[in-house]
Amino acid sequence: MNWRRIIYVILLVSLTVVKALPRSYRDTEEKNSIGQRFSQLQENNFKAIAMIMFAQYVQGGTFGKAVKMAEDVTDLAKRCAAAARDSPECLKPLDRIFLDTICQEENLPGFTDCCAKKDPERNDCFLALKNSSRGFISPFERPNAEAACKNHSQHQHSLTGYFIYEVSRRHPFLYAPTILSVALRYDEMMHDCCGSAEAPTHNPEECFRRQAPKVVKPVKEQGLRQEHTCEILKKFGERTLKALKLVQISQKFPKADFVTVNKLVVDVANMHKDCCRGDTLDCMRDREEILHYVCTNQDVLSSKIKKCCEKPLLQRSECIINAENDDKPAGLSPHVREFIEDKGICDRFAQEKDAHLARFLYEYSRRHPEFSAQMLLRIGKGYEDLLKECCKTGAPEGCCSRGEEELKKHIYETESVMKTSCDIYKEKGDYYFQNELLMSFTKKMPQLTSAELIKFTKQMTAIGSKCCQLSQDKLLPCAEENLDLVLGEICRRHLAEPINAGVCHCCSSSYALRRPCMGKLEMDENYVPLSLTPGLFTFHEDLCTTEEEKLQHKKQEMLITLIKYKPQLTQEQLASVTAAFTAMREQCCKEENREACFAKEGPELIKRSEKMLSA
Repeated sequence: MNWRRIIYVILLVSLTVVKALPRSYRDTEEKNSIGQRFSQLQENNFKAIAMIMFAQYVQGGTFGKAVKMAEDVTDLAKRCAAAARDSPECLKPLDRIFLDTICQEENLPGFTDCCAKKDPERNDCFLALKNSSRGFISPFERPNAEAACKNHSQHQHSLTGYFIYEVSRRHPFLYAPTILSVALRYDEMMHDCCGSAEAPTHNPEECFRRQAPKVVKPVKEQGLRQEHTCEILKKFGERTLKALKLVQISQKFPKADFVTVNKLVVDVANMHKDCCRGDTLDCMRDREEILHYVCTNQDVLSSKIKKCCEKPLLQRSECIINAENDDKPAGLSPHVREFIEDKGICDRFAQEKDAHLARFLYEYSRRHPEFSAQMLLRIGKGYEDLLKECCKTGAPEGCCSRGEEELKKHIYETESVMKTSCDIYKEKGDYYFQNELLMSFTKKMPQLTSAELIKFTKQMTAIGSKCCQLSQDKLLPCAEENLDLVLGEICRRHLAEPINAGVCHCCSSSYALRRPCMGKLEMDENYVPLSLTPGLFTFHEDLCTTEEEKLQHKKQEMLITLIKYKPQLTQEQLASVTAAFTAMREQCCKEENREACFAKEGPELIKRSEKMLSA
């Protein structure tokens, strides 16, 4: 199978397929017809997307199994597109055909329970088995450059297919267009770094080191964002997802009118419903329809997306998402007083409900690109709560004016939290800022492992590095929207293995309030501290390493253990224990027999530390 050719063909034909679809296509009975899909995509494209689907559903299956199932379902699609379109097998919904193919395949352990269920419960069961956690499948091993280039020269086409399979099974929520786009980058990297037989690249190892991040980074980032969006839809429902997209689209296209923005919100929400359900082909078609609409309506949407719309189809979506927000329309008043001062406000709220709230959120968001989407959702929720309260009293004018003071207070508090965090980051730097976060989050979530706590706080520290250098008008969107991704990861970890009641409350009660809720969490009072056993704190000569990163990691593991042992630990107590530890380390690392020194001085340090901590 020529995978490079397949991917390029998809680039060329996808938009043509979308243009050919009737506008009512979403509602036609043949929406899930396998024969119709085959005719639209053609054989190679259909087969490539089928391979992605099978690799994402059957993550533990071999490459050969994924290819075989893709070929089986493609053969069926070919027959249905030709003469057998009225046979019962061809009239089945597409997702059912894919799941039937998996359930009929032998030697695929782990799916017996799901295959015993009826649709749609069977599909839900399969989706629940998708596992994107790191370590579920062993990470990519970077091959020796010489071996990789030799393999590429001998098996170029199958190597790209194998890459698609490996990315798909490691990222089961990643959209098919993203995988195909990344596969193109991979193919280009292999071509650039390995060269041809006539003109081999001088240093392929250095070339791989330089270009590999460009291939890997979009997979990680977009995979996380897509999983995050699906979790919002699943946990908080379509209303919350639509509100989030309304804010983001209003900020991106502030010149667009409400009707246009609302149409995009509905289309984007429907796309995510298809994508999160695992309907890969509908997901692709939905995305392409939206891109087609956006790029053919640039004049009413944005002046900042012209270059994006000139890019190949698979690159457009990412480009538009990352494009600057368009300039606000000239003469746009800074306030939205009509939503507070209008005498008929309660009647409109009673009659229109969500439509009225959506219009408020649209008007407020397009005026404030400097606010994060999550903060704007909190403002929208505050406005809804205000109307519910004020419209009961019969005197909305005076009541609603109080809302302005609450709004100013909330904006000030949010900006202060971010400014304080950035001040600490700038003062302390990466390592010590992460240690501050470790102190806080180990007390909030002591049930997490050391590796998890270090991972999450490292991600938060990277946000400080990325966002704290930005201007004030870009700080809040950058910081809170990236932090929201990390908190989403923590909440998915909680869903898989409950952490504690406080985390449960923050992850479940309100999407908009999740960040401030997590911020207000204090020490988990129900946590039973670790007992001081002989093996709890151990000191060895590896503490004398000259590799600063390894030493910092060991210190952070000890810090976490110390907090899990003494959750009430204060900054002053930590400073005293740290000074004693540093003195012991310096002493033992000078000794000829370092291990013996640590064996003697370690227990003494623990005794002295005990006295410091009990003072």
